[in-house]
Amino acid sequence: MSTRAYAAQNAKSPLGPFTCQRRDPRATDVEIDILYCGVCHSDLHQTRDEWHDFAPTAYPCVPGHEIVGRVSKVGKDVTKFKVGDIAAVGCMVDSCRTCESCAKGLEQYCTSFPTLTYNGQDKISGGVTYGGYSERVVVDEAFTLKVSDKLNLAATAPLLCAGITTYSPLKHWGAGPGTKVGIVGLGGLGHMGVKFARALGAHVVLFTTSPGKVEDGKRLGAHEVVVSKNADEMKAQAASFDFVLDAVSAEHDINAYLSLLKLDGTLCLVGAPEKPLPVAAFNLLMPRRSFAGSGIGGIAETQEMLDFCAERGITSDVEVIPIHKINEAYDRLLKGDVKYRFVIDMASLKA
Repeated sequence: MSTRAYAAQNAKSPLGPFTCQRRDPRATDVEIDILYCGVCHSDLHQTRDEWHDFAPTAYPCVPGHEIVGRVSKVGKDVTKFKVGDIAAVGCMVDSCRTCESCAKGLEQYCTSFPTLTYNGQDKISGGVTYGGYSERVVVDEAFTLKVSDKLNLAATAPLLCAGITTYSPLKHWGAGPGTKVGIVGLGGLGHMGVKFARALGAHVVLFTTSPGKVEDGKRLGAHEVVVSKNADEMKAQAASFDFVLDAVSAEHDINAYLSLLKLDGTLCLVGAPEKPLPVAAFNLLMPRRSFAGSGIGGIAETQEMLDFCAERGITSDVEVIPIHKINEAYDRLLKGDVKYRFVIDMASLKA
């Protein structure tokens, strides 16, 4: 079916109106009228083909993988959703479902690579997948998520990427009571990291290069805020952390944060800098520190995260924009001029 959307036609072009095709719902499919779609930093990278070596962009590219909407149709074998339900779609819409990772509910690490919500190989309709900067999407119910009506829907959309990207590693590495957790960067990812680490019961320290973000960091839940450009403040935190979540996507000195870890501490990178980060060997060898990475979460864990948010009243801090301001939003995103996530009101696509 023809679906209105916004797309980038090449790496240099602004996003503009586009019409894509959605398949008619199959027996296990859910059709969702999209209400809100979050704007992820990876949307900017992908539309501008800045990850060409890892994931070259196929044009036209319709971004968007933080989708919240209302179910408009269901296939005859769908059991989890009915017309009128609020549903969500994150970064992937399918996987092989048979490999060891998929069997463990870790579809994001599918050995055949998951089908991404956009710029992925569409194994059902052919061609590439188109994302949430559009009026509707059709997804198998196995990759569709339930959203509580307790939550603000616009502020829920970024949970589908920024939320699960921070929740998953915090849970995996045991952030909770009795642990000291550092969050590096107070942006779209980092502000969710602060909220989740606090809600999980950890002692939370935010690291930011911006003195102007100190009070906001505390408002969001940090017990302490360190301005990382202050050498004395950094030295005072050395070798004291169980876990550090690094949410910075720009080039930065990773060694400064590895030195914060105590024995057997872990630094996990969830930001995606364009260039490799040099690591000093002795920052890992002494005292037995780990440098790790983490990517989103599986479907079951993403549902767990959404349910956790509903119970605790956790959502993203968002600025809601109409679709025609998306190019302006990308420019502001590059400048860090958003607190802390843009969300598109998709009703504006029909205006």
